[in-house]
Amino acid sequence: MKRHFPAAAVIAADTAIVAGAWQPWAVLVFALAVGAVTVLGTRLPVPALMAALLLASLTGVAFLVLLWSAYRAGAVLVSRTDGAVTAGAVAGSLAAQLVARADGPGALPQLISGYVAFVALPLLTGRYLAQQRRLVTALDERNRQLTLERELLAERERLRERLRIARDMHDSLGHRLSLVSVQAAALEVSDLPPRERKTAAHVAVAARAAMSELHELVGALRGEEEAVRAQSLGVAAIETLTEEFRTAGLAVEFRQRGEPRQLSAAAWQAAYRVAEEGLTNAVKHAPGAPVRVGVAWEGDALLLTVVNPVGVAPDAAAAGRQPPGGHGLTGLGERVTAVGGFLDHRRTDGAFRLVAMLPDARARPGSTESPGSPGSAGGTEGSGGSGSGGARVRVLAPVGAGPGEEEGVGSEAVDPGRVRAMLRTAGLGVAMATLIFFFLPAGMLMGVR
Repeated sequence: MKRHFPAAAVIAADTAIVAGAWQPWAVLVFALAVGAVTVLGTRLPVPALMAALLLASLTGVAFLVLLWSAYRAGAVLVSRTDGAVTAGAVAGSLAAQLVARADGPGALPQLISGYVAFVALPLLTGRYLAQQRRLVTALDERNRQLTLERELLAERERLRERLRIARDMHDSLGHRLSLVSVQAAALEVSDLPPRERKTAAHVAVAARAAMSELHELVGALRGEEEAVRAQSLGVAAIETLTEEFRTAGLAVEFRQRGEPRQLSAAAWQAAYRVAEEGLTNAVKHAPGAPVRVGVAWEGDALLLTVVNPVGVAPDAAAAGRQPPGGHGLTGLGERVTAVGGFLDHRRTDGAFRLVAMLPDARARPGSTESPGSPGSAGGTEGSGGSGSGGARVRVLAPVGAGPGEEEGVGSEAVDPGRVRAMLRTAGLGVAMATLIFFFLPAGMLMGVR
């Protein structure tokens, strides 16, 4: 209904101009003619402008429908052919008016002023506003293309970096772990006391497990679907991990409290790594000390704690220094943050406490990342920080590129808002001129006395 209001207002206003001066039948015919031109303008604006020019020439009072038709025609003028046809029609109508009123005093200035006010300015205004809309639409589309290109470029650079890391890990760590596994297997069959042979068996099992995890990590970096470890999902996997450390000689106590809930695959992987890191640090820094592993369901989150007495490894204590480390906890914090949780580690009351809070799947409905995704790896190339959750993408420039340069992409996307504001300001003068001419006496402009 609202889109038909301007056309109805044009019909009513033009009819009101002649209502008191013409016969009722003439007013009715005029109203029907104005309505026909207005309806035609919604479908065929350029022919409607020609009809409005003819109606204005015959009656001398169809000013508003002429203005309306000129505006609508200007909005659809795109090709040079349409522009030439419209210009020819306007020029022909003006020439006919000049011939018909050649004997009147001041006919030429009045006719030219009328055509400028009711034809030229509305025509140019409609064309200008239509071009503005088309330009803004084109800029929006260009921005979308630039954004897509940048995302594709960032994804390509990220995959390239992940493949490089996967190759390096496979070539270096894989080779060394293979040597450890072979040497431990050789110790198993050698002439050793039972206790040392059992220790060698544990070393061999741990080396084979490390090799398996390395292969899975390399597969995850390469984007393989089988990167998710089924055995590292769920509370049972954490309990199995504590059993492995208990079998290796560590005094581990495992406790679970609350009703288990569903976590995302990445969250379960993070929980497993927290428990693994806590137990490994306990063996490294406080060998022989008891360790407590707790799994508690609090509200809509999993609370995982690993507590062990503070100690120093014997070889480090003999050297009079603290053992190096900390990089594992840093990467672990990034992994936990990537799935929406947080990690805290501190020394309190003579014990080292590692605490991780991981939200359940219902608390993060938009979380669909898998352990092989960038978000589960605790920060990716181009993310600038902690994972993929809402991080901005920073495009990696190729080697040799200058500051701010990007491969195959322009420097900055154009802001449509700024362009729209500039165009609106530039068109204010045209709009004001149109209003001034509109409020001038119509009879004087068209030469009607």
